[in-house]
Amino acid sequence: MELVLQLKRLGKKKIIAAPYQLPFVPTTLQALIEGCVAVEVARYNQIRGEAELLSFLNPQQIQEQSEKGKISFGDIANVQPADPDVAIATALLAHRDGLFVVFVDGIEVKDLKEQIYLYDGVEVTFIRLTFLAGRMV
Repeated sequence: MELVLQLKRLGKKKIIAAPYQLPFVPTTLQALIEGCVAVEVARYNQIRGEAELLSFLNPQQIQEQSEKGKISFGDIANVQPADPDVAIATALLAHRDGLFVVFVDGIEVKDLKEQIYLYDGVEVTFIRLTFLAGRMV
């Protein structure tokens, strides 16, 4: 199933939107979160498994990275793979704790067991919430 995944942080104007493939059609919010996390953990672990023998930067890469403010070889210090079960449990706990909200076609889905109806091209938005620290005077 292909959906349009949008990622947003509260207080930031930038919205990342990209086509996203899931190997199945989730029917609940919990299944959607579990599916997205499983795909991302697999991708993360695959990148960790690919070791480069020699990394170097060409002038174009140096220029692009300097515009972002950091030039690096992209070496990965932590090559330990992530545990999918731990990542899924962490994501579900984060949703229960209110650290992010999920919208399907602009409608917020709150309950993990709530039925959702997804189709190819549906927009799914994850918004990471930011908590403010400090006190009111």
